[in-house]
Amino acid sequence: MSRASCLILLVLAAIVTPVVSADLIMTAPPRESVEAGQKVYGPIAAYLSGVLGEKVVYQHPRNWLRYQNDMRADKYDIVFDGPHFISWRIKHLGANAIVNLPGKLQFYMVTMDNDKEIQKADDVIGKRVCGIAPPNLATLSILAKLNNPVRQPVLHPVRGGFKKVNKVFQKGKCRAAIFRTAFYKKKLSAEDRNLMRIIYTSPALPNQGFTASKRINANKLRKVRAALLSKEGAAASANLLKRFGGKAKGFNTAINRKFKDHNLFLEGVIFGW
Repeated sequence: MSRASCLILLVLAAIVTPVVSADLIMTAPPRESVEAGQKVYGPIAAYLSGVLGEKVVYQHPRNWLRYQNDMRADKYDIVFDGPHFISWRIKHLGANAIVNLPGKLQFYMVTMDNDKEIQKADDVIGKRVCGIAPPNLATLSILAKLNNPVRQPVLHPVRGGFKKVNKVFQKGKCRAAIFRTAFYKKKLSAEDRNLMRIIYTSPALPNQGFTASKRINANKLRKVRAALLSKEGAAASANLLKRFGGKAKGFNTAINRKFKDHNLFLEGVIFGW
């Protein structure tokens, strides 16, 4: 057989050979180590692999920048994160909400009770405020109240969650601090709360949840939703529910319209992305 004939056969083989579909990628924000992320999301990926009959793999983002870049590139197929990201993917990538945790997300901005100069949200303009760095929803929700670009507080970003925010705030590094309402009510000691005064409460938002990319068709979407709503799905999601769900025993059905306009927390704002 001539070299030209061999080349033609190779090209034809490439054309007619079926393309093997890639694994479905599940991810979530890099809020924990790779090992901790695998412990939370790995069992869910394994469970959904069985449900769909195709491989679902959990992929841990290296950092927030990679998470945001890969999200913009529509790399992820199944994602668990907050309502602002869910809304952004629905609007810009054609994603669909699947399920979300029960309850709402709501946040407080507080000051020390003995700080008589600060009585309302506008009083922190130009002053240092402790909060988890954006795109954390707690900080974005509070700063949405102060959205004039020339009248902003000075954000003091804190790593390590709300416990670390409290620690830094108690040391006097900031004139105000941002907490989730559930953390403030349930995790802060009565002694700490007695030292603080709430000066702003954000509007309530839908809780965190799962979305599916537009590559997951309607039939697969129904399968994933039903699976995550089942007892077996709750069992596979036990570590996630323990970490983020409080006393929740499972998920609720999520629909796209419940997340309308929450993408605006991320877009066209100084501390967005």
